[in-house]
Amino acid sequence: MAQPANLKKLARERMARTGESYTTARKNILTDKPEGPRAARAAAARNYAQEAKDARYAEKHGKPKPKPKPAPAPSPAEELPEYPAPTEVVQYDAGLWHRVLTQAGVSNPATGEPLSEALLAGLAGGIGFMAFTFEYEQATTVTLVTRAHPEPYTQNLLRRCGAKVTERTTGSSDSATEYLDAGLDAGRAVVVRVAVSALPWIEAGEVDEADIIDVAIVGEHEDDLLIDDGSGALMPISPNDLAVARAKRKKEKNWQAWIPSRRSPNLDTLSANVLEAVTETNGRLLGTLELKGIPEHFANRVGIAGMHTWVESLRDTDSKKGWTQIFADPQRLETGLAQLHGFMTDTRFGGLGGLRGLYADFLDECEQFPGLEPLAEHAADYAQLAADWIDLSEMVDPEIDPETRSELFARMADQMEKIAAAEERAATALASTLSRLKASKTER
Repeated sequence: MAQPANLKKLARERMARTGESYTTARKNILTDKPEGPRAARAAAARNYAQEAKDARYAEKHGKPKPKPKPAPAPSPAEELPEYPAPTEVVQYDAGLWHRVLTQAGVSNPATGEPLSEALLAGLAGGIGFMAFTFEYEQATTVTLVTRAHPEPYTQNLLRRCGAKVTERTTGSSDSATEYLDAGLDAGRAVVVRVAVSALPWIEAGEVDEADIIDVAIVGEHEDDLLIDDGSGALMPISPNDLAVARAKRKKEKNWQAWIPSRRSPNLDTLSANVLEAVTETNGRLLGTLELKGIPEHFANRVGIAGMHTWVESLRDTDSKKGWTQIFADPQRLETGLAQLHGFMTDTRFGGLGGLRGLYADFLDECEQFPGLEPLAEHAADYAQLAADWIDLSEMVDPEIDPETRSELFARMADQMEKIAAAEERAATALASTLSRLKASKTER
């Protein structure tokens, strides 16, 4: 959308007077209020496009530039909420989309409140388990995933949340810039996928070059774009640096998504999607659903079966597959345990309490949806599991004496065995409730 030539100058002057963020000041100048009704925005876009055209014509012919006219005043009912700051985020992607959907004005039809991080995490797939190690020449790596896996977490979230989503993928950097501008010009945050290693504030060698992350572009500041990367502070990045980070990995090249409408999901549809998500998560944990995307030889490392496999590796002190022998080298031990602790406490593929507390909150919210009230009865099981997972994470000490590693692994195995038994009881009980709900729906 074409804009007044002095928009950035006007926005900076307004920021100085009002203390507003650049995005808010820019939006208020364009619409005279935070956000107008659809018709007003369309009219404003046409007006500003014409004004910019007139300005270019005047400049070309040496005439005074016409002053931009204010846009029609919007209706308060159509105003957008401000973009919220990340607070107490447990799962990164669900937290990011909670903020993006909140800023777009999308709400939970059962409550009228924003779609919560817990609800979005549950819709994305909730919880899971996968653990494995790889031995390389220089190090032995540890991977522990306690969120849903291997299903596409973000795509599940977007499909099931019921909001209108505009997604774009392009091989052209110019088209990618145009798509990004279209979302920002509509007053919406735009989520893009970037290579973590290519972000200017990430030190070389700090992360694997294959690591990618979704970040939200929430506006502009002078010549930079502002990124929400979950850190709690908006990070400035030049358009060129962003383009490089977006294009770094061909598979995810220039992907972006944003919410063009404040339209909220239909209650019945959202309820059905919640039930679908719980059923899939439960089946993945119990091993009753096919694990798409996982090689057959890795299947015993996934779900509750994977928990038991890990227990065996922790207790194995003699074979080459046991953790005592895998981590006989002190440096490999320290690096491996540091990675394990990182997965348990980070917010990307794991999280506090193995994300079980967040899943308990999700099940609690199921009480809001017609016909799904019985699912809330299982929240207490997962709240207790969260405490058990926290106990396990507190055992992991990268600085232990290597000579005591077998004893540490034995204690971890005991705790993991306790967790696996509790996970199986919780998932089996939940499966029984799901069967009753489905039978009830069939009878109707």
